[in-house]
Amino acid sequence: MNGNTQKKKVVIVVMSGNMLLNFSGPSDVFTTANRCLIDSGKSEGYEVMIAAPTRNRKAITETGVEIHCPYYAVEIEEPIDTLIIAGNDMSADAVTRFADFHHWLSNIDTFKTRRIASICGGAFALAKAGLLDGKKATTHWDRSEKLKKDYPNVLVNANHFHTSDGNIYTSAGVSSGIDLSLAMVEEDHGKDIAIRVARKLVFYLSRPGFQSQFGNLLPVYESENIAEKLQLWLKDHLNESLDIARIADHLNMSTRNFTRVFHKQTGLPPAKFIEKVRVEAARKLLEDTDVPLERIAEDCGLINLVGMRRTFLRHLDITPSDYRRTFRTALKAANMDDLLLTK
Repeated sequence: MNGNTQKKKVVIVVMSGNMLLNFSGPSDVFTTANRCLIDSGKSEGYEVMIAAPTRNRKAITETGVEIHCPYYAVEIEEPIDTLIIAGNDMSADAVTRFADFHHWLSNIDTFKTRRIASICGGAFALAKAGLLDGKKATTHWDRSEKLKKDYPNVLVNANHFHTSDGNIYTSAGVSSGIDLSLAMVEEDHGKDIAIRVARKLVFYLSRPGFQSQFGNLLPVYESENIAEKLQLWLKDHLNESLDIARIADHLNMSTRNFTRVFHKQTGLPPAKFIEKVRVEAARKLLEDTDVPLERIAEDCGLINLVGMRRTFLRHLDITPSDYRRTFRTALKAANMDDLLLTK
């Protein structure tokens, strides 16, 4: 915990084409922390500066809302304690429009800036500036493969909501910026203040699980891909024994040729693919129905409750019962809570 009463300068750079929560969430965390610190008899901890990456100081969000930022990031000369890049513009002309900003970011003094962070696609801006070379990093689960491909020197781990490596911090999609900001408040002012902030925002101080729970286990395959051709048939036979010979026979292929072609087109052995299809089917039932867990395990070919639990932990880092509580259809869950309250 830092005993310095001087306010820490937090600069949040708002990139165009992104969700409001990418920058408004972290901003609310740090400004709420100021109120909590005052309520605790302490001085405000942060000076929050919302900055644009372009000279016109404007950023147009995904919703079309135009943000007029008080500052142009490149012109900020005073020392920055925490720099946060909120999202990233993936449009075709972004490289040209943000050339000055990317140059500024690539030359930032990492010794004088205590923390440099990204939210969601902001990791791409840090990677472009060379700040993630050889560093552990995360981003939105849906963009992690692109980050790996575009910047092979970055050690991408898509599971975590947020991570840090030295003074470089990265977070996953949208609300994960709140997770990261709360972790920074805790780092600066201790757990008690961070808990107070989380309570005011009605948010977890530390969310359970990993973001792997959100993304699909299987990518979207092209129509001619053997996996795409197989998926519909598999979904109708998940509760049956699905050995390689039977599947190959269904496709009128030899076992050897099927295994070779399947691995070449998907990068997965057939057995691993089938297991992921089973988990995807089970998680959908957990989200949308009240079917008992034991029945779901049987219907999806996961043998029994113990087998389904082990498989879920291996793929999603969460148990089936915890998954249902967390990810079931929101209105259904709310209605269930109402029923419990009336009993």
